[in-house]
Amino acid sequence: MSPKPAEPAELVTSAAELRAAGWDRPDIVLVSGDAVVDHPSFAAAILARWLQAHGFRVAVLSQPDWRSADAWRELGRPRLFYGVSAGNMDSMINHYTANRKRRNADAYSPGGRIGLRPDRPTAVYAQRCREAFNDVPVVGGGVEASLRRIAHFDYWSEKVVPSVLVPSKLDLLVFGMGEAAIVEIAQRLDTGESVADLRDMRGVAYLLGRRESLAAHRFDTAGDGATVALPAFEEVRDDKLAFARMTRDFHEETNPLNARRLVQAHGDRQVVVNPPGLVLSVEALDALHELPYTRRPHSRYRDEGDAIPAWQTIKDSVQIMRGCFGGCTFCSITMHQGRAIQSRSPASVVREVKEIASRPDFKGHISDLGGPTANMYQMRCSVPKVEAICRRPSCVHPKVCRLLGTDHGPLLELMRETRALPGVKKVHIASGIRMDLAAGEDEYLDDLARHHVGGHLKVAPEHASEKVLSAMKKPPTATFERFAEGFAKASKRAGKEQYLVPYFIASHPGSDVPEMIELAVFLKQRGYRPRQVQDFIPAPMDVATCMYHTGLDPYTMKPVKTVTRLRDREVQRALLQFFAPENYFTVRKALEEEGREDLIGDGPSCLIPSQVPRQALAARRDRATHEATSGRQAPGYRKAAREGGRRKRRPPSKRDD
Repeated sequence: MSPKPAEPAELVTSAAELRAAGWDRPDIVLVSGDAVVDHPSFAAAILARWLQAHGFRVAVLSQPDWRSADAWRELGRPRLFYGVSAGNMDSMINHYTANRKRRNADAYSPGGRIGLRPDRPTAVYAQRCREAFNDVPVVGGGVEASLRRIAHFDYWSEKVVPSVLVPSKLDLLVFGMGEAAIVEIAQRLDTGESVADLRDMRGVAYLLGRRESLAAHRFDTAGDGATVALPAFEEVRDDKLAFARMTRDFHEETNPLNARRLVQAHGDRQVVVNPPGLVLSVEALDALHELPYTRRPHSRYRDEGDAIPAWQTIKDSVQIMRGCFGGCTFCSITMHQGRAIQSRSPASVVREVKEIASRPDFKGHISDLGGPTANMYQMRCSVPKVEAICRRPSCVHPKVCRLLGTDHGPLLELMRETRALPGVKKVHIASGIRMDLAAGEDEYLDDLARHHVGGHLKVAPEHASEKVLSAMKKPPTATFERFAEGFAKASKRAGKEQYLVPYFIASHPGSDVPEMIELAVFLKQRGYRPRQVQDFIPAPMDVATCMYHTGLDPYTMKPVKTVTRLRDREVQRALLQFFAPENYFTVRKALEEEGREDLIGDGPSCLIPSQVPRQALAARRDRATHEATSGRQAPGYRKAAREGGRRKRRPPSKRDD
């Protein structure tokens, strides 16, 4: 019998662990807003293990008390640099609901506890790095930094704010997936280069000094070597048309094969954004996912109440690819992971599944085999010369590009091979499925329905109004109908009773009350009753966020109807759940104001009955009682909600999910 392989050593997270490792000091300290989970789904783990694989000593400073620099000083002065990240999610989306109310749980914190990181941690953490050791370079990265690399609209303060480089004073900002960049930074600093020398790298942004010349800074590019000047911060702050132009120009420079350098004036300084990093090779992506992860939270979270909710969800999942060419206007995946699909080799995926299956706590179920989109595995442009010059924001909208390779064959083979491995009872597909690619692929749908769905399959048609779907860059309703029919037939052939669980968005730009009534009728006709409401949140730099802020489609400059008031957003949420008793009076008022009394009554096509249900009266009475006891309608409540939900002595009942 071969000896059992040794368990990998845990990541170093404290001064005691640093001493136990025999280090006098770390080479690099990664400061993260998340708990330490040594799993390839967590950015800090990937970066730390990748740096370790290249010979560097790395410590992870996780969720430090940001009110002082003591936690930073405890680990000692890093030899090379600090790497700062807010965590796996944008901190403000992690902290606040679409109504700007404080969430009552943080999935990336022990026990789901809130309050373990500040709002907008990138700038706060960077400042503490400076206070601890002001001569150590500070490099920022992660989703929060990626989405804030230039001037952007901040939904939580309802204003346009400067690049995160300005308040954070980062020496360098790494945007996108930063594995290649962080190793290059470490290696070049290790050879004696200064952090200013690194401004020629791909995938980085920096703030040019007042007396520095942009012309003196070289940069790596595969395009024409030109520099595109975006409208200045002060201009986009004061002029919505300029903001729309900035958004359009910015999103046209996302293809690393032809992207040009961007520059944006901020007062008498300039934010410089180099072209994005090139995609990783299959070999590099395989190596990243096969590093010696423990695949579990750090032992510091040993107490029963310290479970990490996000880890519990993904601990037995396997990422097979990254990136997305969908170009949905409300989604930030392309902004961070890129448009090109980067896929792992089948052999690497199989090795990871085998490793998971060998663990004593494995129950036989792989919770997900996917990525941002489950069925984009190994799909990309079939003509490299065209791919090198293409600037389309989406490969599948308004229709699937004829040059896009959409073969599901490699994915089918991978699904079949992984589910046949010893110890594996079921391989679930929990990632989103792009329906316009899967509709009509009978072999894929048959395999999916027979082997990889546990009764319900989540899909995201998002809306039923063609106008709204166009603003989202999502396929038309007919595509969802075609996919639903194909999945139903495949489930029937498999002898299984299975259902789709569709997700829809309320309050997206382009969606007003008539469009939500159209969606409600669509749901009624098909018997869908969404249990959860997905409310549009304007994330920084998304195209839909530009529409929300400016009322303009940045690609056409045509007006787009937007909903900004909280009470109007409440109406849209109520229409999405028209069947809920607590929404009866809101839905009825909306229907009457739109002249749609035909949808009020007892007929099969009506959304609500003409007679007020007793449950609706009880729900209204309970709500009135709750508001009276919680002080919801106290003076200043609406203003506080508009300003980000911050009020002194907010009662606990104000928090929600």
